[in-house]
Amino acid sequence: MSTHYKNHRENLSALAFTAMLERGLKPDFGPEALEQLRQIQKNHNKIMADAEDIQDQTELLWCSIDNDDSKDLDQLTVCKPLQDGSMVVMVAIADVDSLVTRNSPLDQHAKDNTTSIYTSARVFPMLPNELSTDLTSLNFDKPRLALVCEMHFDVAGHELGFSIYRSKVLNHAKLAYDSVSDWFENEGPLPAAASLVKHMDQQLIDQDKWAQKLRALRHAKGALEFQSIQPRALFKNDLIHELQEQPHNRARQLIEEFMIAANGCVARFLTSKGYACIRRVVRSPEKWQRIVKVAAQYGEHLPSEPDSTALERFLAKRHQADPVTFPDLSLVIVKLMGSGEYVLERPNDKSNIGHFGLAVLHYAHSTAPNRRYPDLITQRILKAALKGVNSPYTNAELDVLALHCTTQEDAAKKVERQLRKSEAALLLQSHIGQNFKGVVSGVNEAGYWVRIFTPPAEGKLVGLNDHLELGQLVNVKLVHTNVERGYIDFEARH
Repeated sequence: MSTHYKNHRENLSALAFTAMLERGLKPDFGPEALEQLRQIQKNHNKIMADAEDIQDQTELLWCSIDNDDSKDLDQLTVCKPLQDGSMVVMVAIADVDSLVTRNSPLDQHAKDNTTSIYTSARVFPMLPNELSTDLTSLNFDKPRLALVCEMHFDVAGHELGFSIYRSKVLNHAKLAYDSVSDWFENEGPLPAAASLVKHMDQQLIDQDKWAQKLRALRHAKGALEFQSIQPRALFKNDLIHELQEQPHNRARQLIEEFMIAANGCVARFLTSKGYACIRRVVRSPEKWQRIVKVAAQYGEHLPSEPDSTALERFLAKRHQADPVTFPDLSLVIVKLMGSGEYVLERPNDKSNIGHFGLAVLHYAHSTAPNRRYPDLITQRILKAALKGVNSPYTNAELDVLALHCTTQEDAAKKVERQLRKSEAALLLQSHIGQNFKGVVSGVNEAGYWVRIFTPPAEGKLVGLNDHLELGQLVNVKLVHTNVERGYIDFEARH
């Protein structure tokens, strides 16, 4: 191992800090924000006690399901089966606005970055950890204020109605995606945190059952199923010892479906009450003809006009036919579709853009106010709508904020992507000269890229004159790494 990098976590943290500054993001909180934090910590209990129009639902079997190391818990879920076979699904969203008021120093920092930035070595939270992982986090066995979206679904998963209100909730079980999913798939025991709570096993079974119904309905409408490779570095004594992929398993699907449903309800609720808000949209792909050409390379015919249902059938077929190279096809299609963005949505606007990838027409980010600023904006508008008072934001302000949030979120994603590359380069720097098996993951004017399987990392093919196809299996030798830039270079082996 190179002596230049004796502490991987420290080195990567420094790279992340610099990358944030280069992209106009703020790694640290200013003195005014920290003073506000001290005042919040001092007055937290009084703020909780003074809250008005709050239901008490602490007795419900709320639970959180997130990553193993997640501490910023934005939402809880619970469901209640009814005698007619229908189901009530409830999503509790952390009431961050109750502590972080608009235009305060902490709010200004959150508005500057607009999102938490997650790297394996260090997390740069949108709000201080004392809030996002404690006082505004829906932590285990801690009473917290929340906004609840209560949704009623029939036996097939179709929505019958919904309501939104403020409440006090309590997390009865802090659970993790992988262990819950293993239990769903009969590959592991019921997680210990769930086994300590009476009826939590049945609660999870019911949540999974209805999430899968919602998922099936969305996919029937053309919701797209992608698979990305975004490995995270695992550390041992501050040195990277492994890159681990994060599977999109049943438990992740459960949370995804309930959050999509809740975000849709919030958007429709605000529209029905006459409030403008920020929506998350993915436009109908302008590069659809290039997507059609990609499908043709696999012998598949897509319609000449954008059709999410036809695209979903193509993707599902390719995933079944070749799961090894499907992540690389996914990435190609995602790039051609274009990234998501935030836009102002007026209540009387008839030209609703919708979210092409999710196959939903109404979608407002609202379920992660600890780590996404658009969700905090939406929460404030939602609370105004519940009170029947004017929105705290004008349409002009929301228009500017939507563009700003899009820009800053893109910058944050570039920082995270850059650090994933640096992590892989750091792990591989002691393996120069070794051979690896991989797959061609990218083909463009600049050359070819290869994704090796173990460890899961991507690099550029150098010194190659042969023609390769996307998805082609190859043998390569590692010849160069650059940790600062995140460069990894391979040579083809014949």
